[in-house]
Amino acid sequence: MVQTPAKPITLEEFLKLPETKPASEYVDGQIIQKPMPQGKRSVIQGELTPTINTVLKLERLGRAFPELRCTFGGRSTVPDVAVFTLDRIPRDENGEVANAFRIAPDWTIEILSPDQSPTKVIKNILHCIDHQTQMGWLIDPEEEVVFIYFSDRTIRFFDIPEQSLPVPSFASNVQLTVGELFGWLSD
Repeated sequence: MVQTPAKPITLEEFLKLPETKPASEYVDGQIIQKPMPQGKRSVIQGELTPTINTVLKLERLGRAFPELRCTFGGRSTVPDVAVFTLDRIPRDENGEVANAFRIAPDWTIEILSPDQSPTKVIKNILHCIDHQTQMGWLIDPEEEVVFIYFSDRTIRFFDIPEQSLPVPSFASNVQLTVGELFGWLSD
């Protein structure tokens, strides 16, 4: 849902607004509320985040964050899963994970909901790629296909159960096939 305020607001004004559920994003001067998560999206997000973290946290390489607001390049978006290398995770003065992430993720993952515009999601992934995100995934649970957006803007799709899904180089030990990913929907 696109919300058009009576008068245009800036990104900084948007960031001062109370958070909404589901999250709202600031894209091209518009406030766009993400659709309410549904079953398939929730299952994949709920399984994918710890699957990535099991490898990255153990090897002290990075961390996957579900529904994390990332503000950079004039936008403020909330990828379904945002993955950061350990050295790029913003820290506060106590050395703890900061609340505000004003950088693009190293790996952005979006899971399409039935009523969500693929175009808007793809534009968010490409915005991340334009700001040095190494890789973007667009997961379509209905079609059981994963589109991979590489840093050079090439795109490949994966829809055969035995296919291994490409991951960014820092996450090379995260191994997942198309069949394993969509198999979570039957567990």
